[in-house]
Amino acid sequence: MQIMYAEDQVGAYRAGACNIGPAEIARRRQGAYMALAVTVILAAILLIVDAPTILRLAIFPPLAGGLVSLEQVRRRFCVAYGLAGLRNFGAIGEVVSVEETAQRRADRRAALVLIGYASAVALVITLAFVALPV
Repeated sequence: MQIMYAEDQVGAYRAGACNIGPAEIARRRQGAYMALAVTVILAAILLIVDAPTILRLAIFPPLAGGLVSLEQVRRRFCVAYGLAGLRNFGAIGEVVSVEETAQRRADRRAALVLIGYASAVALVITLAFVALPV
């Protein structure tokens, strides 16, 4: 029996596991780096200006977005496409509809799980940042 890994099937749609190709992956990687850079810059500014502790919660949105994007890159899975029932292994914007109901359901479930755990990690990091002594 031969075990197949996601890396062996680059460019192959797998419901709930892989719905984007190289162009879309590169786009999400760039977005992840930008969101994480915004997070670090925002955190530094908040500390430098000695902003009220509650304002430190402001790092959550870009941090969560960055972590979701990084996980999309790792899994080769776009949450927006998963929720919308789409896939794309071509150029940016060349989406194809996922027609089978079971596959669409698997994609939606995977997208929600990915958003949930990446957001949970971002929340833990944000709360740790809020709790930092000044």
